[in-house]
Amino acid sequence: MDESSPADREPPLTPSLSQRILSELGLAALARAHRDVKLLILQRFVRLAAYGASTLVLVSFLRGLGHSRARAGLFMTLTLVGDVLISLLLSLSADRLLGRRAVLALGAALMAASGFVFAAAPPSYWALLAAAVLGVISPSGNEIGPFRAVEESVVAHLTLAADRADVYAWYSLAGTAGTALGMVTCGWAVEFARSTLDWALLDAYRAVFLGYAVMGLVKLVLALALSPAVEADEEEPPSVSSSSSGGGPTDTTPLLNGESEPQPETRTRRWWAALLPQLSPESKGITTALCLLFALDSFASGLAPLSWVTYYFRSRFGLDEGRLGSVFFTTSIISAASIIVASALAKRLGNVKTMVFTHLPSAVFLALIPAPSSLPLSLLFLILRACTQSMDVAPRSAFLAAVLLPSERTAVMGAINVVKTGAQSLGPLITGVLADKGLFWVSFVLAGSLKASYDLGLLAVFKNYKRDRGERRDEEQE
Repeated sequence: MDESSPADREPPLTPSLSQRILSELGLAALARAHRDVKLLILQRFVRLAAYGASTLVLVSFLRGLGHSRARAGLFMTLTLVGDVLISLLLSLSADRLLGRRAVLALGAALMAASGFVFAAAPPSYWALLAAAVLGVISPSGNEIGPFRAVEESVVAHLTLAADRADVYAWYSLAGTAGTALGMVTCGWAVEFARSTLDWALLDAYRAVFLGYAVMGLVKLVLALALSPAVEADEEEPPSVSSSSSGGGPTDTTPLLNGESEPQPETRTRRWWAALLPQLSPESKGITTALCLLFALDSFASGLAPLSWVTYYFRSRFGLDEGRLGSVFFTTSIISAASIIVASALAKRLGNVKTMVFTHLPSAVFLALIPAPSSLPLSLLFLILRACTQSMDVAPRSAFLAAVLLPSERTAVMGAINVVKTGAQSLGPLITGVLADKGLFWVSFVLAGSLKASYDLGLLAVFKNYKRDRGERRDEEQE
């Protein structure tokens, strides 16, 4: 006789259409996300809005101060090189020395300080460079500095593995939307100040960097609002874990067999070793391969950063700041919308295939941007590129979070970002020299070709990678 209740025999409820839509768009996962994760998404929006505004006018600002295009390219290159060192130091110390909240707050304070320096527009090239390095002024409109590595590690730490792809998608979308808002607001604000208020163009640019400083202060408030939950879990010392498994000595166990305390030199070495991540053998191989591939992609990005792309359209087709802001606002909104599509694709194709199959078309369209001599066709290739340009971002973040152990994430993601920034740093200088020689188009073609090579290399190396391998590693750490 069946003694189960009627409720036990009822079939499971089928999700409603609205629930399926919310799940497909990642909104259900976002609603479940930790409060600190939502604050980090808001921080990214604010930061990228500041980056977008400054990027739109950076080259024109330097040109207005009397610097050549080659020196403007050198400025961006040196900025990226300096950011490599700062990113490496802060990323490595975020989990083991300063704390994640402290690193995010310090970075926000430096952003505000650099904005105030640029607003004052000192005549010294090197004073501006120092402010750009310390305050992480972004030449490309994209992430530089330690922020992203720390934030993505926190998102992985506070989010269930099943929800990560969706949360990373909204994290990426917030950045792209922030860039769009920053660019369009900056563009029309500069145009209004110049045409209606009769400001000198350089004064309008100074006002943009004053706004950048204010955004840095807003980000500082958001960083201070984070809870202690964002901090890394303390790793259990080997002696404690040995004891708990039934064997080895604890801190209270007397020294046996004449063993003495470690020498000071040993303790010093251990302190420095504690600052560096202890990678598993599998993670070492994965990290090495990813660093090489991401370096190739980032070098290509450095050849066509957003600052140079906006300047290309301004110098070749005579677009003013307002129209430029509208153009790149449109492309950024298209990129933001495509990120949600990428999240849905990743659930079906896997992270690696989604990264490759969406990023490859954008590389081709990037190479084609300078081919037409008319503005409409160039804009068409720019818009087509935007349709898939950012679709690899969220799957890449989810892939990294899955293949790395929780204790490795912040430092390894920081190291990967350092490699990417370092590889990217030489590109703006090369583009500046090419632009001075009338060969601006070469940088677009070279950038697109290298990005296509990166996509094919990523597919060749990781096409057979098992999607659940990283999830099992997460379970092992819980």
